[in-house]
Amino acid sequence: MDEETPLLKGRPPSPESRINNSKLFLAVFSAVLGNFNFGYSMVYSSPVLSKFRSPDADPRLRMDTEQAAWFGSIYTLGAAAGGLGAMLLNDMIGRKLSIMMSGVPSTIGYMLLGGAVDLWMLHVGRFLTGFAGGMTAASIPVYISEISHKQVRGGLGSCPQITAVFGALTLYALGLVVDWRWLAVAGELPAVLMVVLLVFMPRSPRRLLSLGRQQEAESALRWLRGKHYDTHAELLTIQHSINTQGRVTWSQLATPIFYRPIIISVVMRFLQQMTGITPILVYLEPIFSQSKVSLAPRYDAALVGAVRLFSVAIAALLMDRAGRKALLYTSSMLMFLSALTLTMISHTTACPPGPAPPNVTVSLDYSSHSDTGNTAAGIIPLISTMVFIFGYAMGWGPITWLLMSEVLPLVARGVASGLCVTVSWLTAFMLTHAFTHLVDRYGLYVPYLCFTVVCVLCLLFNAVCIPETRNRSLEEIENYFRTGRTFTITRSNSTLESS
Repeated sequence: MDEETPLLKGRPPSPESRINNSKLFLAVFSAVLGNFNFGYSMVYSSPVLSKFRSPDADPRLRMDTEQAAWFGSIYTLGAAAGGLGAMLLNDMIGRKLSIMMSGVPSTIGYMLLGGAVDLWMLHVGRFLTGFAGGMTAASIPVYISEISHKQVRGGLGSCPQITAVFGALTLYALGLVVDWRWLAVAGELPAVLMVVLLVFMPRSPRRLLSLGRQQEAESALRWLRGKHYDTHAELLTIQHSINTQGRVTWSQLATPIFYRPIIISVVMRFLQQMTGITPILVYLEPIFSQSKVSLAPRYDAALVGAVRLFSVAIAALLMDRAGRKALLYTSSMLMFLSALTLTMISHTTACPPGPAPPNVTVSLDYSSHSDTGNTAAGIIPLISTMVFIFGYAMGWGPITWLLMSEVLPLVARGVASGLCVTVSWLTAFMLTHAFTHLVDRYGLYVPYLCFTVVCVLCLLFNAVCIPETRNRSLEEIENYFRTGRTFTITRSNSTLESS
């Protein structure tokens, strides 16, 4: 490699180095089908819980409050396990095969859900689809970042979240017309299609180089960039990055350049979940049913899904124009105002009359939707929920993931990312499980009040702790955490030449 390095310096742009992105886009599409399935499976409980808590439900599948809480929350427990499993599999078998492996628990989980004749089948099915979702959420962004070039990496990096949101919207839309068993059957299709397409996609060139398989890496990179692309310079850059990547020690973790970005990333993932986004999405139809909105809950859920998709697209466009902190401020304020409105609205309704006997359904039970006769009062919860989802998807949703990839040091990224994923999903599990019990005992007022307080904490944390990383190189961001004061880097001539 050393004798080839001079060829890299001063190499003029060549007309032969034209990039053709068509196959790269096909590879990204094949991978993000896993994120589509992730978004689809996460909100599966929203339209189907009404069937299991209804007095007309199959006695073998009828759920009380505790069983419904487990059905909604066990998905996040599976996602935590899947995320940790993907960390190990990414290093053992690579990113592409890890993504393909997620198709196994996903398909088995949907088969259990679609053919369920007992409660254990429903809960195990939810856990397995959550496990698959955790694997894809941890593996697909890494695969996309490693096969993409810098001109399109930002745009393609937003594809996982956009497709996950589109998956959730698809579930809400199908829930309008399809029975819950057929919803599970439909969920198997993108997982199977993902596995079939990925068979024909290349492995990550970075992964192949790390295994010493230069010829395969060159072939994979040429397939991704097009036959007229000169792969020489990019392969040298990847190899240099691999050669200079070391391992972090415990003593290094005690220095600000490591612990500050790790703490910021972990706290952001914790606050992201504490805003209540996961229980709101998982129990969207039950929430609308209790809020007595003007439309039937299933239509409200579909509308919110559409708003969520629109807001994610807006965030992708504004990310590099408005800046991270500005979007986080806007996101926090919108969530705060909407959560406060929902708190005040829910406080005006009577609280449920305490714990009910095991066989009696209360609170999150979906009875037939009744018209309140007050259109204004019925539409405010819907609009407030839309604003909350819009605010989250503009800032605290995508930027938390983006900042984590920008601020975490490369040598500690594997361990730190695993810690962030674990904290995020365990927080989501505890909150989603507790949500049903809180609503049954106190109504929606207490959860919404908690979410309102967390939104204030999000505002303060953004103001005090989160740096603005827009238009900053990774070196400048690293220098900020080293000095704690400035992004500016003073470089010598030799340093500039070597870079």
